[in-house]
Amino acid sequence: MKVFKIIILAVVFIFISCEEAIWDKAVETTSPQSNLDYLWKECNEKYSYFELKNIDWDAIKVEYSAKIHDKMTEDALFNVLGDMLAELKDDHTNLISNFNISRFGTHHLGQDNFDWRIITDNYLPKDYYISGPFAHGFIANGEIGYVRFSSFSDEIDQINTDFVLNRYKDTKGLILDLRENGGGSPKDMFKLLSRFVETKTLIYYSRIKSGPNHNDFSDSKPAYVEPYDGERYKNKVVILTDRGTFSAGSFTALAAKAISNIVLIGDTTGGGLGLPNGGQLPNGWTYRFSITQALTLDKSPDYENGVPPDIPVLFDWNDLKTDEIIERAIIELQ
Repeated sequence: MKVFKIIILAVVFIFISCEEAIWDKAVETTSPQSNLDYLWKECNEKYSYFELKNIDWDAIKVEYSAKIHDKMTEDALFNVLGDMLAELKDDHTNLISNFNISRFGTHHLGQDNFDWRIITDNYLPKDYYISGPFAHGFIANGEIGYVRFSSFSDEIDQINTDFVLNRYKDTKGLILDLRENGGGSPKDMFKLLSRFVETKTLIYYSRIKSGPNHNDFSDSKPAYVEPYDGERYKNKVVILTDRGTFSAGSFTALAAKAISNIVLIGDTTGGGLGLPNGGQLPNGWTYRFSITQALTLDKSPDYENGVPPDIPVLFDWNDLKTDEIIERAIIELQ
């Protein structure tokens, strides 16, 4: 089996470990203003998408500092700091306390485009298979394989993937449904895509924040996927995406842009192409935000706002017996 190369995960884990190791107890304080200042400065020096998103972080500090006062409750402070982080519009950005977790919610930027009940009632056979993380079956009179992959949960292995691909090896095409897949282990992406390429393929570049200025980055490094030495699917593949396709799901969509036999159909993904780093505030709460950028083959970071489909299709909620996105994928594959 090939060794899958994940370029920046190890670096991120090192950063997190160092953050914990060098924590200075002398800065511990419950002061609301001190905690806002600390969080703002950490983001200012390490967050990776200020320029792409045209965020005026200085103005945001002024706006949210005006909401701070010494007698505010922990809950009120949490809401102010969480709302400040939400200005980054990034679901890899969170504030975590023992009573709440802040989040932005990129999936709300577009309409809902997925209903599993419509698929099980109108497309899949009642006895559809479940193989590890994959729910799958024949559709379109047996001509097409449909595979639902709902989470990058590091459950892909050789046995379940071999079974799925061998089952649909004689179909006209394969649908891989990543709608509402919120991400997880990037290793799964490399495992999946290695089954759809015949040669070593450059899929994107990556770089990491390397200095305090907003445009301080390391040199970009290439990421490749190599063909799996075993069962591979060689016909056309359609990947279905929506705003709920995030993080490792978006990485998969970005990589698919570089693979000739894969087509993206549906809605723009939710982004999440910057891997997060974590730290601790002076009051003990923890936070994380993106410190890397994934870049297209022409080294643009633009897809952090979402990877667009090759063929845009939206759900029609007036017809609860039809999945328009699957229907368009069937047309593409037939």
